[in-house]
Amino acid sequence: MSPESGKSDRPVQLPTPSIIFEAAVVGCWSLIVGRRSFVVGQNVTARFPLLDSKGRKANHRRALASDDFMTTLEALRIALQSLWVNKLRSVLTLLGVVIGVAAVIAVVTFVNGINGYVAEKIFNLGADVFVISKATAVITNVDQLLESQKRKDLTVEDFEAVRDACRQCALVGASTIKSDGHVKRGEQSVSDTWIRGFTPSMAAILDVDLTAGRMVNDNDDNNRSNVAVIGTDVVDNLFPGADPINQEIRVEGEIYTVVGVGKKQGKTLGQSRDNYVAIPITTFLKQFGAHSNIRIFGKAHGVGSQLESAMDEARVIIRARRHDLPGKPDSFAAETNQGFLSIWSSLSSTFFIAMVAIAAISLVVGGIVIMNIMLVSVTERTREIGIRKAMGARSQDVLLQFLIESGTMALVGGLLGVFFGIVFAKGITALIGMPSAIKLWAVAAGLIVSTSVGVFFGVYPAKRAARLDPIAALRFEL
Repeated sequence: MSPESGKSDRPVQLPTPSIIFEAAVVGCWSLIVGRRSFVVGQNVTARFPLLDSKGRKANHRRALASDDFMTTLEALRIALQSLWVNKLRSVLTLLGVVIGVAAVIAVVTFVNGINGYVAEKIFNLGADVFVISKATAVITNVDQLLESQKRKDLTVEDFEAVRDACRQCALVGASTIKSDGHVKRGEQSVSDTWIRGFTPSMAAILDVDLTAGRMVNDNDDNNRSNVAVIGTDVVDNLFPGADPINQEIRVEGEIYTVVGVGKKQGKTLGQSRDNYVAIPITTFLKQFGAHSNIRIFGKAHGVGSQLESAMDEARVIIRARRHDLPGKPDSFAAETNQGFLSIWSSLSSTFFIAMVAIAAISLVVGGIVIMNIMLVSVTERTREIGIRKAMGARSQDVLLQFLIESGTMALVGGLLGVFFGIVFAKGITALIGMPSAIKLWAVAAGLIVSTSVGVFFGVYPAKRAARLDPIAALRFEL
């Protein structure tokens, strides 16, 4: 250094390309992991503070780089940020997963809601009640329908035989129905009314509740009296603001006296259960014909074995009257509430499996789309992967990062699918009254399956990223 000028006589050493490249690598990595203090000097020790000239801290540098490299939380942040920045691509990527999960959630919601509704509103016999009828209430195939139509009708004599001979039965009743009746009073009328013929014991078997008046009794049945118990729809249409008890109505042209009003029952799948007229079964057969098919109801002394014993005894009586041969199936149907529900559960399960299979196709398509997008992401971020590997990131670190990103992407799709599935199901319920019930296990299953799909289809892109050579990755140009 000359004393006059205060300047050094040594030539200035300009940074070489290799020094500039190393500084850029360190600078990029510092921005990623939050380190901003690094120095560019003339030797390795100055440029990389964690290294000394003898390399005694090289292993320590690698350990710190691995520890600091891309925690799970940071991988989640990057995945969500990528979804937010590329909104259109994200929507198209997640569409398959959203549709698949939404379909599963909607189907499960409907199936559970309908199952509960069927148990409560349709097959709502008591646990100790059985029914004997010409054909089963749930027909599952054409052969069963054709075979049941060939059977003989059950008659009042069959009912009387069971009533008199069944010792295991606490109560035995019978009913028949005409579903397209016409009821009139003055100028007002009601159409498509259910006209039911009841025995007096049916009120106790079916737990029929009245809001006014009385039920048909033995005197009405024995005398074939023209008396009727009516539903609230008939009351509202024929007796607006008036007391219907002891008033007269016309049922298919015949005059009946109203003796009772049934309790409101609401609707079943959109059809009112309160548009009915109940009359003595003997009166029904007198007006509409003695050859009407009837159903026999039996109430056991208890559930379980007592119910089975009562039903078996009634079956033996009916088989003897219909001359069913030993070893041959019954020429009638004997069922309990549990049997109805089992048949319905089987049908709904088949429907559920079919819909889930269709939804699974959508999930697979969504998974394939996620895999393609992740492959694009690997290509776009090749230099980033190279920088991280150059700074000490292990292959398993890169693998984990991309698996977390693909799983997070699918999880977001699952959350959206759950939301839209519930909204769709509840919207249908609000519009047409189809019952629905949300189950937490279905929501959890939808999220787990969607995340699993994302992780599964993210394995190949993640492995491809993990296998990149850092030197080749740093030289990569899009």
